[in-house]
Amino acid sequence: QVQLVESGGGLVQAGGSLRLSCAASGSIFSIKRMGWYRQAPGKQRELVVTIISGGSTNYADSAKGRFTISRDNAKNTVYLQMNSLKPEDTAAYYCYAEVITTARSQFIAWGQGTQVTVSS
Repeated sequence: QVQLVESGGGLVQAGGSLRLSCAASGSIFSIKRMGWYRQAPGKQRELVVTIISGGSTNYADSAKGRFTISRDNAKNTVYLQMNSLKPEDTAAYYCYAEVITTARSQFIAWGQGTQVTVSS
């Protein structure tokens, strides 16, 4: 029904930057909320940041001041600019979307995950 395709992960040194992208496609009428979660080995998946269609954001404390989310509603795409990366940011990053489908049903979509590795 709805697919999320992520890109932009990789290996970076501590203090460096990465930009993640996530594009949604499929039977989309509208997207209420998009965002990013992450999961490190042996840990639970945790919120990084979300953004609603009107632009309001919700950042985890660990992301405040270093990460910036933005959204292109026309392209159903969300971006995550990550600066001043730390080794503890190492994780698989998952895109998330709360979608209203063309059938007017609610659908929660997850991306396949993109790995971010920060070396010290």
